[in-house]
Amino acid sequence: MLYPESVSSIPITNERELTVADRLRLCIDLCELGIDVQRERLRREHPDADDEALERRLLAWLRERPGAEHGDADGRSVPDRFRSS
Repeated sequence: MLYPESVSSIPITNERELTVADRLRLCIDLCELGIDVQRERLRREHPDADDEALERRLLAWLRERPGAEHGDADGRSVPDRFRSS
């Protein structure tokens, strides 16, 4: 589902006008979009891989977070016991 329609269906003129539900929906839509973009990147990098192999690579990428192993921002690290394996 590359470029979900719902991302563009929320009119953004001023972010302060967005409801909490709109902000959450937008956040989820953008997360899904990022996953779709990563899936397509993996497909380009591994053109001979079948869908199952690509999903395994995508799940590994989501778990390992190369370049953001300790999170996306400064702050406290999440202990390994809270990470799925």
